Amino acid sequence: MKKLILSALLLLGAAGFAAAEKADSYKPTEINYGRLDADDVKQVYTFTGDVTLTRGTLRMKADKAVVTYTPDGYQLATLTGGGKKVTFRQKRDGEGDQWMEGEADRIEYDEKGELVKMYSKAKIRRLEGSKPSDEVEGEFISYDSRREFFSVRNTSTGNDKPGAGRGTMVIQPKRTAPPPAGTTQPPAAPAAGD
Repeated sequence: MKKLILSALLLLGAAGFAAAEKADSYKPTEINYGRLDADDVKQVYTFTGDVTLTRGTLRMKADKAVVTYTPDGYQLATLTGGGKKVTFRQKRDGEGDQWMEGEADRIEYDEKGELVKMYSKAKIRRLEGSKPSDEVEGEFISYDSRREFFSVRNTSTGNDKPGAGRGTMVIQPKRTAPPPAGTTQPPAAPAAGD
């Protein structure tokens, strides 16, 4: 049972990239699923049937989640959607109401390498409240949480192939637009000592 809870915590950590809310790692995990098959001999745990994992601000949804332990004690997690997208959403650390959310047909997480791989029609976006900010799309997105480095490839295998699909990145401006012509600016506050 202890390994099962650790597996669930790992799955939640898989989506915790991009400056995730640090407090989430200390919150209890709730797993809601239709069925669980646990093979303690092979160290494979399979959750199926509208799986929802929640811990703090993090929420992941998949049709199926499989966690496997390696001989050296690390965990490999694979989340699939069964025809639907695997999704996650998590609050980011820092001020304001900033969130990260993403989706793909399949997400894999390697605990030892702290590497997240998103396969087929992958998308990650940052939100400020409910307003979308920056967004990246591609057939494959890999995120190395140790180095805070991500890469996007044009095939769902993670390899680049000439003539295959193309990715898209939308970067929102970080500055605000000037007021329209003919509007007045509020008067500047007097300087200290005036």
